[in-house]
Amino acid sequence: MKQLLIIITTFSLLIACGFSNKSSIENSKDTKADGFNDYWYQGKAELTSYKLEQARYGEIHDGTAVLVFVTEDFSKKKQVKLDYPSRAGDDAVKVLKLNATRKFNTGIYPYSTMESVFTPVERTKSPKTIKVTASSQEWCGHSFSQLNLSKDSYKAQLNSYFESEGDQEENIPAVLLENELWNLVRINPELLPQGEITILPSLIFQRLKHVELKAIKATAKTIKEGSNSVFILNYPSINRELRITFTTEFPHQINGWEDSYKSGWGASAKILKTKATKMKSILSPYWSKNSVADSYLREELGLDK
Repeated sequence: MKQLLIIITTFSLLIACGFSNKSSIENSKDTKADGFNDYWYQGKAELTSYKLEQARYGEIHDGTAVLVFVTEDFSKKKQVKLDYPSRAGDDAVKVLKLNATRKFNTGIYPYSTMESVFTPVERTKSPKTIKVTASSQEWCGHSFSQLNLSKDSYKAQLNSYFESEGDQEENIPAVLLENELWNLVRINPELLPQGEITILPSLIFQRLKHVELKAIKATAKTIKEGSNSVFILNYPSINRELRITFTTEFPHQINGWEDSYKSGWGASAKILKTKATKMKSILSPYWSKNSVADSYLREELGLDK
């Protein structure tokens, strides 16, 4: 019986959220770094913590952010993580998944947001991000939005506690997504757009600003600053600028970002800058680090226990 329990426990860990079957890895034709597969398919996730200064209600609020990057086998049809990728055949696709979280307090009550982005690694075969989800929780209520790729469009759904938004479903063109830019940095920064583009702002920006889910015009460029590169995305129509700083050399770790836009309402609204500054980055199979004894890893990342 004891041996059976050990087998069951081991199997459960193998199918947990971050397991990667190294023997099933295919070489990516879209990545120029020789070490891409060795880095991203070693059965670990990259966890990076950031000191967060979040613009909200016309003020800056301190908090923390975490970016979790990990590769997974994904179902193109069901658009979920595959439990048995070897059985999926042509339905399986390798994706780089980003889970991006933010936690900050506004006065007495806390905010917690999360975005999940599933971007195929082999861009020549699957050039568009397959799925994006976003959620925001605070003491007033919570909201959830999701994009699912369907041929040349995204099926978009929004569930919100606000009467003016309610529950919505619509189809929008499958344009470039701001949410996928972070994954493109990690896959190959040369995939980042340049010049005048049409792009859908991030789902969390849309939730925090309560703006319509639609693509708008923007300009994009990448510049060098020492050993770093900075991707700059400017939205003239909404007076917003996003800057993502990353190491020029592989593995192109994201060192921080700045997001400037108008915060607050009415005459008191003003341009404020949300800023995230890297604290610590580790590689870990975090899905198996779930005991009390593993809480030291949060301290290592500079996060509250």
